[in-house]
Amino acid sequence: MTLNSEKLRRAMRAWTTGVAIITSIYEDQQYGMTVNSFTSISLDPPLVSVALKQLTHTHELVVKSGMFSVTILTSAQRELSDRFAGKLPSITDRFDGVQTETISLDSPVFKDGMAYLDCRVVSSMPVGENTLFVAEVLDARGEGEGEPLVYHNRQYWKLTNPSP
Repeated sequence: MTLNSEKLRRAMRAWTTGVAIITSIYEDQQYGMTVNSFTSISLDPPLVSVALKQLTHTHELVVKSGMFSVTILTSAQRELSDRFAGKLPSITDRFDGVQTETISLDSPVFKDGMAYLDCRVVSSMPVGENTLFVAEVLDARGEGEGEPLVYHNRQYWKLTNPSP
């Protein structure tokens, strides 16, 4: 019996995640996409994973360069998340007018993010329509201060501070 993908999609709406943008650059091309399939998998060695859909520009640049950068978004960056998720079809250049900087790699990160990571791919594996990338974190910035952008049941949510 094969599970219907829509049934899985509905069930996975119950999984609350943070929101990040993965960017990569190769030669004169840069691209990025919003993800919630990003996670830390080891502190020693410092490793993270992300699953990227194979037929995307970002996937292509990560494969070619072997590197990517991550911006973990704040609640003030909802529009940026939508822009890099392709939800604003009138925008053809997702980077146009957006403030970026770099850390150690040439891949851009977005100003005012909650945290930033520069990563080098150490392993990849095709998984369905995606590729699962495992990457070594080469550099990281940010302390987790601020209000994170949170995604649950196809909507952005705000967290409340835990009780003292």
